[in-house]
Amino acid sequence: MNHERFALVITFVVLASLAGCGSPPTRDSAPRSTSVPSRLPGNAVPREEPRSRYGNGPFYKVYGETYEVLDSSYGYQERGVASWYGKKFHGRMTSSQEPYDMYAMTAAHKSLPLPTYVRVRNLKNNRSIVVRVNDRGPFVDNRLIDLSYSAALKLDMVKDGTSLVEVTAISFDDPGPATRNPAPVARAAPVKPKAEPEANIFVQVGAFGDVSNARRRHELLRKGGISPAFVHEDRSTSPTLYRVRIGPIADVIQYDTIVAELRKLGITDSHLVTE
Repeated sequence: MNHERFALVITFVVLASLAGCGSPPTRDSAPRSTSVPSRLPGNAVPREEPRSRYGNGPFYKVYGETYEVLDSSYGYQERGVASWYGKKFHGRMTSSQEPYDMYAMTAAHKSLPLPTYVRVRNLKNNRSIVVRVNDRGPFVDNRLIDLSYSAALKLDMVKDGTSLVEVTAISFDDPGPATRNPAPVARAAPVKPKAEPEANIFVQVGAFGDVSNARRRHELLRKGGISPAFVHEDRSTSPTLYRVRIGPIADVIQYDTIVAELRKLGITDSHLVTE
């Protein structure tokens, strides 16, 4: 939540128009309790929509970093850190030139086409929501998606400000050779928020068919002072895979620290897994 949101107008060329560009991030806040609707909105209802005339690149630049917009949302699924934005940006224009409504079920993402519907699942409590991505961001290191206030409230992450999540596109796109996304996953159907016992979350930093390679990776982590790390023998696959994992991860602060330490060791390819 401690970061700046921007309304971007992105042209076909590499261009980004930022509100308050270069200003330091300032703290956002939740609305006053007296102004919060008595009932939160339901999930966004996925429907096929034309691409927005704004915010779809194919490239744009923010703070000197160039971002590329995906050709398609088909098959997109990723795990990472969600944050949220609220009162400070209520009523401002989003990247798609729609007014931001902190009470609507919307979100910001750096690379998904605008608009895209996604399912967001809180990996800690398994609550799940569907939101419509109509904005760009969050432009903070190691952050995957920025949720509206209502969306964050339904995932029970407003108090903490961030949470570890899984984001799955609900795509109306057809697969094709131009798709640059990961391997296809089934088109997601809207689901109701559901609370279940907290899951254990781990950072996986390699899956090896040879146990000696897994042990070498584990030793690299040990010498780098990264713990608790272990080798998980996965016999559900054929042949057996030896997965090197760190955790369980308690919160986003611990996750951010681990990611930073992994980068010092030259390890940039890691992802979150749950058990």
